[in-house]
Amino acid sequence: MKKTMTKGLLASAIGMSLFSQALLAEEVTVWAWDPNFNVAIMEEAAARYTQENPDVTFNILDFSKGEVEQKLQTMLASGVTSALPDIVLVEDYNAQKYLQSFPGSFAPMTDKVDYSSFAPYKVSVMSYKGDVYGMPFDTGVTGMYYRTDILEKAGFSAEDMQNITWERYLEIGKQVKEKTGVAMLGTNPDDLAMVRIMMQSGGEWYFNEDGSLNITENESLKEALEVFRQLMSDDISRPAVGWSEWVGTVNRGQVATITTGVWITPSVKASDDQNGKWSIAPTPRLSKEGSVNASNLGGSSWYVLGSSKVTDTAIDFLNDVYAKDVNFYETILKERGAVGSYLPSAKSEAYQYTSDFFDGQQIYTDFAGWLVDIPQVNYGIYTYEVDAAISSQMPALMQGMPVEAMLERVQQQLEYQLR
Repeated sequence: MKKTMTKGLLASAIGMSLFSQALLAEEVTVWAWDPNFNVAIMEEAAARYTQENPDVTFNILDFSKGEVEQKLQTMLASGVTSALPDIVLVEDYNAQKYLQSFPGSFAPMTDKVDYSSFAPYKVSVMSYKGDVYGMPFDTGVTGMYYRTDILEKAGFSAEDMQNITWERYLEIGKQVKEKTGVAMLGTNPDDLAMVRIMMQSGGEWYFNEDGSLNITENESLKEALEVFRQLMSDDISRPAVGWSEWVGTVNRGQVATITTGVWITPSVKASDDQNGKWSIAPTPRLSKEGSVNASNLGGSSWYVLGSSKVTDTAIDFLNDVYAKDVNFYETILKERGAVGSYLPSAKSEAYQYTSDFFDGQQIYTDFAGWLVDIPQVNYGIYTYEVDAAISSQMPALMQGMPVEAMLERVQQQLEYQLR
């Protein structure tokens, strides 16, 4: 009888213990896109956190980028937040749109994260009215990838490609095409990525610091469009419509350079026959005063929803892994080619990697150095709307319309559209 009671009490105690653990257990739901990059990296981060916090579980959901944005926008606008995740991935260009349009919808982390350990331009993107929101993640720090053999055939050395202006780039491009028959780059008049890269290197964006439109008086944008028009010339570029065709010009050896974000590295390395024939130089700068040989294209960060029931745990998780774990950044660099914006990681062993494909260059050390020089700009809340307005006027620009006249049209269109 006594043994039976003892067993019963023990079973009851175990049951109560399991019940208590269940009550203490927390699940963190995450929305992201790209299963081989963002989702896989978040799974790595979650695995690290649960080793020390076994009572926390993660539900990481993979959607397309468009689905994430549509779901987030719809739910925040409706005020029905019960189905929102605890953490969501937000593209940097859209961050201010959410922060300004839906105040209070995201948890501030100002006093919980050491933001001085991250690239300043990333922190600027997620700052609003004195608070900082989100955890900085990957960067789109740019560089100019170039074929050393083709440039040498045209008479240019590695030194000739360092810290040049776009004006000099155009001069080199014409000589490369003339002497080798190879285009300097692949171009698509409908893709404004190059314009954005140039504009940010000049320290400006489509919006002023106060959020007002910066179009007709934007000297960086004016020069970027002038350069872009010249880049379309047959004696410099090769037409390339769409991602596959654009990357294909590189892999097939049809272009001498490609200037874009660090995330292009795996695509450039896809051609084994070009091993040892590439190098990477700083991004060309505009001729206007104050321009730098550094810029950005793309990048996203993690945000905690204010409606989350596990806000503290979600923030602690992001802070513990993304803001402290250097080994985590080494791992995602090696396994996923991800360059984070966490500055201490640049001193790690993985970032000292010497690439045979890039002729022995320590490419990630270089990218980490350019990262800190990226100008801080205000991406505003309508970057893609301005892109669309400029794209609609591109045919006129290519047919000879003065840049100033084109931007007047863009300004008028946006003033009507965004009022």
